[in-house]
Amino acid sequence: MTCAACANRIEKKVSKLEGVEDVSVNLASEKMYIKFDPKKVNDEILKETVKNAGYELELPTSEKIVTIPIEGMTCAACSNIISKKLNKLDGVISANVNLASEKATIKFDPTKVKLLDIKKVIVDAGYKPLEVVEDEKIDEDKNRKEKEIKIMKTKLIASAIFSLPLLIISMGHMVGLPLPEIINPDTNPRYFALLQLILVLPVLVVGYKFYTIGFKNLFKLNPNMDSLIAIGTSSAFIYSFYGLIQIYKGNIIYAKNLYFETAAVIITLILFGKYLETLAKGKTSDAIKKLMNLKPKTALIIKDGEEIEISVEEVEVGDIIIVKPGGRIPVDGVVIEGFTSVDESMLTGESIPVEKKPGDKVIGGSINKNGTIKFKAEKVGKDTILSQIIKLVEDAQGSKAPIARLADIVASYFVPAVILIAIFSSFGWYLAGAGYVFALKIFISVLVIACPCALGLATPTAIMVGTGKGAELGILIKSGEALEIAHKVNVVIFDKTGTITEGKPDVTDVISIDGFTEDEILSFTASAEKGSEHPLGEAIVKYAEQKGVELKVIQKFMSIPGQGVEAIIDDKKILIGNRKLMENKNIEIDIKDEIMKLSKEGKTLIFIAINDKLAGIIGIADKVKSTSKAAIEKLHDMGIKVAMLTGDNKRTAEAIAKEVGIDIVLAEVLPEDKANEVKKLQEEGKIVAMVGDGVNDAPALAQADVGIAIGSGTDVAMESADIVLMKNDLMDVVTAIQLSKATIKNIKQNLFWAFAYNTLGIPIAAGVLHIFGGPLLSPIIAAAAMAFSSVSVVSNALRLKRFKLNK
Repeated sequence: MTCAACANRIEKKVSKLEGVEDVSVNLASEKMYIKFDPKKVNDEILKETVKNAGYELELPTSEKIVTIPIEGMTCAACSNIISKKLNKLDGVISANVNLASEKATIKFDPTKVKLLDIKKVIVDAGYKPLEVVEDEKIDEDKNRKEKEIKIMKTKLIASAIFSLPLLIISMGHMVGLPLPEIINPDTNPRYFALLQLILVLPVLVVGYKFYTIGFKNLFKLNPNMDSLIAIGTSSAFIYSFYGLIQIYKGNIIYAKNLYFETAAVIITLILFGKYLETLAKGKTSDAIKKLMNLKPKTALIIKDGEEIEISVEEVEVGDIIIVKPGGRIPVDGVVIEGFTSVDESMLTGESIPVEKKPGDKVIGGSINKNGTIKFKAEKVGKDTILSQIIKLVEDAQGSKAPIARLADIVASYFVPAVILIAIFSSFGWYLAGAGYVFALKIFISVLVIACPCALGLATPTAIMVGTGKGAELGILIKSGEALEIAHKVNVVIFDKTGTITEGKPDVTDVISIDGFTEDEILSFTASAEKGSEHPLGEAIVKYAEQKGVELKVIQKFMSIPGQGVEAIIDDKKILIGNRKLMENKNIEIDIKDEIMKLSKEGKTLIFIAINDKLAGIIGIADKVKSTSKAAIEKLHDMGIKVAMLTGDNKRTAEAIAKEVGIDIVLAEVLPEDKANEVKKLQEEGKIVAMVGDGVNDAPALAQADVGIAIGSGTDVAMESADIVLMKNDLMDVVTAIQLSKATIKNIKQNLFWAFAYNTLGIPIAAGVLHIFGGPLLSPIIAAAAMAFSSVSVVSNALRLKRFKLNK
């Protein structure tokens, strides 16, 4: 594919197939993303359809290559036995056993056969497989890109070697450069013309694809960029060849009107532009490469009491893995032994290492900093967070934003329109008496200055770099559509618990009454609540332990559902619970001012009575996250209103809203009604982003224009969301919206450049300025301008790599 017309042509052809639901062809990544019914469409049908459109389809492969050293082989019979047994194994594509090196090189499909099965076959044959010394994924995309760059570079060098002397010979005498007498156009016009023909032919051969693809598409009435180059350079060559024949017939005047160098230099300049474009396009997928490089190749597992190093693909759920300081964690799991801190910055964007202890989760791809840990593998292969992140980013980079449709529509009409403009403008100049040589110049200039590739690259390159940058910052944007809509958001709704707040209750106040100390109140309360599973009880016990308060022995305990607990401690009757419990037990509450103050602050009150007299009050609240207020202030600075959605009572909700600066409070909302509250705001014409972390947030996340899930939340919430924040930090909501704004701005700049370039370039090439005495655009200058237009678009997109949060 060379331009937007190519991508559109493939999209149209494939979308017409029965069973194809959705198709998107990305010119920048040179990939097709397709959703289809496998009962109606198969690989062969897709290959044939793309081939009929004039292109080649390379299907993805999951093949892997490993080299396994084998111990115990003594002769050719040994290597033959192993080779035969391996090649019979379902999923093994090829197995080559080398007796001299004592190694087996195996190409296999990991979806059909595991490395453990391959090793078992070698053991069953009577030999000992050693550690895998090479575990290499076939990265066809990378190899293809490198091969393409190498081919493009070779073509460019070859083309330049012939084009440069051709340019000197044809144009040198005009600027006073001396030419040898044998090729002087005045004295030896035949040799002058013949040498130019000899030099241009290798360049045409180097650029043969412009002609094979260009004319093929032209004859199918689907012209593309190659068609424009093919028509333009062919016209220059055919006219010049006609001039050569005339010179040999004696019409030496034609020696002044040869355009062999135009054809050669146009091809060289286009190849140069394509070479630079290929290099730049390679950088758009840097984020994916960085993520893939995080995958460790081996893991150290404990099996039968021994430490064994195996390929990471061999790790199974339940395996116990050891990671030493400086090592990379191979898969996702839970720590069962040891303490350490882990650098998760490559995955979450969080720069500070996270402390890990038994019971904590670890993420594959992160780096163990200082301690040795053992952990149990929970997710392996494609189920790991890293693999899912890579897939999310790849899917997002292949998706199309709605803004891309404008470029697609223009591109579909663009090339035929350019050909018509070239024909009419050149014919117009000829009729006006400018002569056919002048008309030919106009015809070629118009054809080669037009650049549909810049239009085709404007959106996908920016989306690829933008989503890649998001991944680096721990912000996973699932689609180009989400990336585009996010910049229009004017209301952000936050779920309260676990989003604005920490999601776990903490003791904030301890008030002692009637001569008791705070420590005594905490000691009695925490002792009674020690066995409780209630979150409020757990919060009190945790707080008492942090304060170093000594717990007492419980003599008697009774739970009172919906009210609290009753206990006997140190021969004292202890009542712990809500106001209802105190009222039912006729305990007088006479500290109304303190109660009112704590209630206004949205705190839950726990009353403690000792021997039927009020002895203290404990205030408990779900603490606001440290970044919540700053994030909300930043959203206000951006002109975005902020709402809070919660099932909590209105007083608690309003207290938190006041603390962090919330504009709209939607309190006492049942989980099933959250989506309706989002819908109400949308019906008022608002573009709504919903930020949540729980299962009950999923419908609201799906209803919102942009659903944003906090990464520490549930899988259901993350599945329903359009954007996933890997960190539990609301500042990333701001970052996501700012990244969206920066990406859309970049896309608009690219589209403006692509449209403006053609809007200005084509009329100048058609000779509009020349009508008013201005300059005429040379076909060579037109080719140079075309070559650099697409490079400039890709280079502009790459600027997004430098994106930083505007604080």
